[in-house]
Amino acid sequence: MTRSLSIVIPAFNEEKRLPATIDRLKCYLTRPEWEYAEIVVVDDGSRDATVRVVQNIDTGGLPLRVLRNPGNRGKGYAVRNGVQKAKGEWTLVTDADLSTPIEELEKLWSAAGDSGARVAIGSRALDRSLVGVHKPLLRESAGRLFNVAVRLLTGLPFRDTQCGFKLFETSAAREIFQRQRIERFGFDVEALFIARQLGYSTIEVPVRWNDVAGTKVSPFGGLAAFLDPWRVRWHQMRGRYRR
Repeated sequence: MTRSLSIVIPAFNEEKRLPATIDRLKCYLTRPEWEYAEIVVVDDGSRDATVRVVQNIDTGGLPLRVLRNPGNRGKGYAVRNGVQKAKGEWTLVTDADLSTPIEELEKLWSAAGDSGARVAIGSRALDRSLVGVHKPLLRESAGRLFNVAVRLLTGLPFRDTQCGFKLFETSAAREIFQRQRIERFGFDVEALFIARQLGYSTIEVPVRWNDVAGTKVSPFGGLAAFLDPWRVRWHQMRGRYRR
């Protein structure tokens, strides 16, 4: 696999966390094995100084771009915006807090290369011993229940669709996300469902993960996400995911 990568980071009010995150990414991406690498921050209508802070970061020549959504459209919209403009041959979508350390990319990279998969997703459920700092019990229980619902309603075999650490071959990602209809937190389920509909092989890989305080998911948003597997099925029946 060509070591050509775009890292897409959806961001909403992340002025405090992004400088340290981008510094860690810079250290990782400036290694000589990378043929091409860039960071794409997609601002989802932040009300703080996220855009200005990112634009003032010195990356030492590593390409860093800031895209701006037309207002606060949701994480799914931000990811789609970033994927559509990624220049690398592969695209990693990761959260601004790097709750999964960037070094875990090597696991996804190796798994995709060995299996020929065009999508590799990080998973907290396959090996829970890799979870260092857990979410609060209520949130963690809700997450497990959500993934059970996803498997029952969509037929997806994955144990953890919501881990924010996913690697896509960029050409496949564009095919997937141009069919995306869900713009908020249920977009992960939809993207993986579309990948399966289009015949793109997907592999689930256990990764290290630590909960970081400051989640942007409200209790209402978390509950609303339980409707998204039904929405995915509805869009499928309407033929909206076809080639």
